[in-house]
Amino acid sequence: MSVISYKCPNCGGELVFDAKEQVYKCPYCLSRFQDLDQAEETENTEEAGKAETEKDGGGVLYSCPSCGAEIVTDATTAATFCYYCHSPVVLKGRVSGEYLPHSILPFQIDEKEAKKRFLEDVRRKKFVPKAFFSKDQIEKLSGVYFPEWVFDGSMDGRLDARTARIRVWMSRDTEFTETKEYHVQKGGHLTFRNLGKNALKKANHELVEGVLPFDLSKEKEFGMGYLSGFFAERRDLDETDLSELVKGEMRGYGETLLRESIGQYDMVTACDCTFQKETVHGRYVLVPIWTLTYRDRKGSLYYYTMNGQNGKVAGKFPLDYGRLAALFFAVMVPVLILCLIGGYFL
Repeated sequence: MSVISYKCPNCGGELVFDAKEQVYKCPYCLSRFQDLDQAEETENTEEAGKAETEKDGGGVLYSCPSCGAEIVTDATTAATFCYYCHSPVVLKGRVSGEYLPHSILPFQIDEKEAKKRFLEDVRRKKFVPKAFFSKDQIEKLSGVYFPEWVFDGSMDGRLDARTARIRVWMSRDTEFTETKEYHVQKGGHLTFRNLGKNALKKANHELVEGVLPFDLSKEKEFGMGYLSGFFAERRDLDETDLSELVKGEMRGYGETLLRESIGQYDMVTACDCTFQKETVHGRYVLVPIWTLTYRDRKGSLYYYTMNGQNGKVAGKFPLDYGRLAALFFAVMVPVLILCLIGGYFL
């Protein structure tokens, strides 16, 4: 499997995709390019050797095209950095053939802005330990392209319901109730667009789902250059692995839509929905997420994620129990003293 890096034609430095300006930029001579037509593509086609086998299928070794050092990745890594020269590299075989994404949503929030927003978000939370947003921890904030299957689908739906309208009135001292029953049928052709599903088995689904939605109108035709300067994961779930799950969600959405179309009745006593001609079609999309993880002394894992397109955040934050205890005593001790003083004079 070949390893690729993109070189600046002016100075030979590594080109990376600049999320803020949406261009390819050289961090050394500051050259900017709208596309990679002028870039020198450096490719190492040396056969990869297998590393020690692990539970998830084992790591794989690649040679960095810039310095020749070995790069160790797991089975789904599609873009990473050389640990020695820090050059961004793209693992071509992981994003080609059957694993070639249909499209990509490029990062629109760059690293500087992501770190700024992270600090603003975390500092508003008073009981997060300082270690969670220390300088070393902030440097671990990583831009990652996660794989998703995005589905479009359609189905024919039919709803049969028994409903009633009830009228109550008084005549002198007598109360009358009138109940009119109806048999309601509703049906139609239902179409769904852009139902996203995580396409990576190992990923914590909350990392992606917590920062949905993405604006899929900004999809770009996939190009490996977008991965330069970021991490990326290759899908390990096929379209067929998720199609039945998506159909199930479509039925749930469809039933809700058909029920809402019944109209205003005082009572619905029975309701049955059936669906036919269900079709789904997925496309493989890479979506941008800034992510950071933190493991405390007890081994508990916490995470922070940010949508790399619109800045929406989600996370599971650690608590500084020492600061919580200090606040408790700072509030409760004076209250207790006041209560004791008040009781003394009563």
